[in-house]
Amino acid sequence: MSKVSSWPNKALEQHVDLLPGFAFKSNQFTDVPSDVPLVKGADVQQGYIDWDNCKHWPRSLTQDLGKFWLQEGDVILAMDRPWIPSGLKWAWIKRSSPKSLLVQRVARLRGKNGLFTDYLRYLIASPQFTDYIRPIVTGVTVPHISGTQILGFSFYLPPFTTQQRIAAILSAYDDLIENNLRRIKILEEMAQNLYREWFVKFRFPGHQQVRFTDSPLGRIPEQWQVASISDIAIIHRGRSYKGTELADEGGRPFINLKCMERDGGFRSSGLKRYTGLFKDTQTVRAGEMVMAITDMTQERRIVARVGRVSRLDSDFGILSMDLVRAASRGKLSEAYLYAMLRWSGFADEVKQHANGANVLHLLPDQIGEYHFVCPTPDIATRFEEIVLPMLSLSETLEHRNTTLRRTRDLLLPRLISGELDVSDLDVAVTEEPAV
Repeated sequence: MSKVSSWPNKALEQHVDLLPGFAFKSNQFTDVPSDVPLVKGADVQQGYIDWDNCKHWPRSLTQDLGKFWLQEGDVILAMDRPWIPSGLKWAWIKRSSPKSLLVQRVARLRGKNGLFTDYLRYLIASPQFTDYIRPIVTGVTVPHISGTQILGFSFYLPPFTTQQRIAAILSAYDDLIENNLRRIKILEEMAQNLYREWFVKFRFPGHQQVRFTDSPLGRIPEQWQVASISDIAIIHRGRSYKGTELADEGGRPFINLKCMERDGGFRSSGLKRYTGLFKDTQTVRAGEMVMAITDMTQERRIVARVGRVSRLDSDFGILSMDLVRAASRGKLSEAYLYAMLRWSGFADEVKQHANGANVLHLLPDQIGEYHFVCPTPDIATRFEEIVLPMLSLSETLEHRNTTLRRTRDLLLPRLISGELDVSDLDVAVTEEPAV
């Protein structure tokens, strides 16, 4: 007899306090960082909230909004367009999250009547909940789910102390992932600041002895020049593929649109497997640069963004037709080229050339036409010597996070189904709060 057979079968409506957000007027949204962040459906990703792009609400207009303030531990679920390519759009409010308000068509969930809210977070993240939600999403123009549908989900409710133990196991993985993400952010900020110091403000080593001269892009250091991407890099297109050429196992790693982070960066958790034919120009290796030329986000957050491929489980992978590979011609270092594509004005300018009704497409030729201030090779090489260890450490941490997520996601369904017994786990637990 499995452990779960002794757990009562319940519906979320009996154990969850669900609150849809407030109907804020969009014409009063602000971009003022000191105002209150608003959590909209577009800000909810898979397991996190994109705080960097949240709209804000004037603090002077927050009276009478008490119940819409989010608290640490709250579980958040998008009700409109609840899916992104990587899965269901859900998140939770972390200790480090800013004090924020909930917007309409986003649901806030809190456990009650014996359901531990931290355990609820993993219940919502489980394959069981995803499999329940997927077939009941309705609407063609705007796919959506209702609060009633969410609360209709049935599950087996473990004892309160068991919920605490399960949440403690899974949150340990989340804490390690969060710590690695903070370290990655610091490393990328260091590299970005160095790029701007040397190649935007022109305060590179020895700049005091360098004369400046006029150029089509303004005053630039002598011996530097204005160049185009096509002058220093070759753009290789990815592979057009069929769904039947993708597999769960075997083949080669397939670098695709799901591997691209919003605003730049690489996500190895998005890798698939490819079993079809390919050309040498459609291959990519760890450390090489890939760029999205397709975007399904209306905010143009992916198109023209670049990422460095982290370690692969084979000597090379295959590139999707939705991406291109940017390879240096040898005039400048790869690390400099990556930094320029990632942290200059390149993406913001080039992404405007992408067009399409529902899916944005960028022509590779428009990448090569971008012009920038090109440094001397010795300065680019010195930059690479400093920055490459930062990029390598970031990729190592990202790989660790991929492993942590995979392990957590394997454990999660086995824990909430009772397949793994946690009764002997030495974790501090508390009594179930009184109703």
